[in-house]
Amino acid sequence: MSGQFGLLKEKRFGPLFGTQFLGAFNDNLYKNALVVLLTFQAAQWTSIAPELLGNLAAGIFILPFFLFSATAGQLADKYDKATLARFSKLLEILIMGIAAVGFALHSLAWLLAALFLLGLQSTQFGPVKYAILPQHLHEDELVGGNALIEAGTFVSILIGTLAGGLLAGSVAQPMWIAVGGLAVAVLGYLYSRGIPEAPPPAPELRINWNPLSETWRSINFARGNRSVFLSILGASWFWLYGALFLAQFPAYTKNVLGGGETMVTLLLAIFTVGIGVGSLLCERMSGKHVEIGLVPFGSIGLTLFGIDLYFASPVGLVGTTAHELTALLSLPAVWRVLFDLLMLGMFGGFFIVPLYALVQSRSEPAHRARIIAANNILNALFMVVGALGAAAALGAGLSIPALFGIAALLNAAVAVYIYGLVPEFLLRFVAWLLVKAVYRLRREGVEHIPLDGPALLVANHVSFADAVILMGASPRPIRFVMDHRIFRTPLLGFVFRHCGAIPIASAKEDPALMEKAFAEVAAALADGQLVGIFPEGNITADGELQPFRPGVARILAASPVPVVPMALSGLWGSFFSRIDGVAMQTPFRRGMFSAIGLKVGAPLDAAAATPERLFESVLALRGERR
Repeated sequence: MSGQFGLLKEKRFGPLFGTQFLGAFNDNLYKNALVVLLTFQAAQWTSIAPELLGNLAAGIFILPFFLFSATAGQLADKYDKATLARFSKLLEILIMGIAAVGFALHSLAWLLAALFLLGLQSTQFGPVKYAILPQHLHEDELVGGNALIEAGTFVSILIGTLAGGLLAGSVAQPMWIAVGGLAVAVLGYLYSRGIPEAPPPAPELRINWNPLSETWRSINFARGNRSVFLSILGASWFWLYGALFLAQFPAYTKNVLGGGETMVTLLLAIFTVGIGVGSLLCERMSGKHVEIGLVPFGSIGLTLFGIDLYFASPVGLVGTTAHELTALLSLPAVWRVLFDLLMLGMFGGFFIVPLYALVQSRSEPAHRARIIAANNILNALFMVVGALGAAAALGAGLSIPALFGIAALLNAAVAVYIYGLVPEFLLRFVAWLLVKAVYRLRREGVEHIPLDGPALLVANHVSFADAVILMGASPRPIRFVMDHRIFRTPLLGFVFRHCGAIPIASAKEDPALMEKAFAEVAAALADGQLVGIFPEGNITADGELQPFRPGVARILAASPVPVVPMALSGLWGSFFSRIDGVAMQTPFRRGMFSAIGLKVGAPLDAAAATPERLFESVLALRGERR
């Protein structure tokens, strides 16, 4: 993890991290302090019931995300994001001044206005925070940067919530809440001054001030890339799922565990630590690249531990008074609940970090901030729908543990739906699992695979797992040209069919299919995609490199794109190779975690990439080890 923590020392990331950390801290400090104050001292401020005030405050804070996210996205695409970040912090200082006036005048209207403006300030900063990361971070730093942002956000929310509650309950004069918020806002502004310039991608953009039409337009920008839009829906579902759990912690503690406020804090802390640990582990588990294979892994954990929380929830602990924390921690059932919450948070980190990184890396730069604004709108909408659904279910008599169990089952259904629409998630999960659970893959030169634009990837063919391994190692999806017979293999056929692989046959066997394959390759390259081929034509029967067939020359004659030579080593003799004449007959014949290698060479111009030259390049990259 030293790599991602090293970003905190970099000027291109550290000031941004400090700015967003203090901003999230301040939002929750003020919001929770206000809710606690109005809950326990409601009679001094208004005649409205405390329960209604808490929900009113939550609604007022989230309302600006619906009204102004689309405008904030436009501003972040049109103006320098570092300048907008500094403006955001100046606005935060002004808002804390308004809150101070509200406390001085003892005016609920002023305090709620300040809360609304804090929501507006967060709305304005949201697209800046996420859209600036791809401008200041390299591709292999994007996952680590997002991991730190997510971990920092949840930790700041926890600390801010605790600090707000302590301030509201311990100070004689509520004015100190505003003073504390003002100090944090000033510190946040000082951090923001260190954020490097981030030139706008669309300075010529004309701002559309109509929130309804611009919201729809931003959502359409997101829908333009299917994987990006479904990633946004997945992220929005995560916020619904996580917010549903978090919102029940107080009632769950009181009505199921029989605990008090300290136990609520512990549940929140455990969940937050889990998300932080899961987020930070993403960089190591993904090899510093955007690895969406972690998303299905995360969804599996979110489902399993959500269901287990239902079964782990104890019965009969509630008494006439709240149990002490030490008494609850002496019970194994409570430790099981804490473990489930920790795992829910950790797998939530595995789920959300790659999704945000994918949205940033695959969004059109000129529209990136507006796409992130659409993400924020949908996140807020899902959380509101989730809160209303949970309230309706609990009002109908459903228990909180049962609500957790149903939410976990719905999470499984949502996951199956999304992975059915975009099989790339599932495919990358299979590739990630294969590389992590079966092999130890050493990669060299992966940076030679272009991050955008068309390219032809050429590799040796040692085993049935070659394409899956290469897909897992590539930062972008690859459309492989493959023998049509492999599509009849039960598992591999399903995987390749759903990842857009192109079936091909020889001219003698099926000339029509061969011509169709070359046409699909040309169309894919014209569309800016990566196409992978195995020029040997077949999986090697002796581990040696076979002569390259002339098909590669025909592809390059029609589509003169860069050619990237790649070489796999160490797979000969594995379960998926033909060392025994027929592959996949002797499981674990090389044991677990056998070492394999992938070397990627520098791209060659189409004119220089003859079959003979490519054969020599791949052979040199592979070396002696088969």
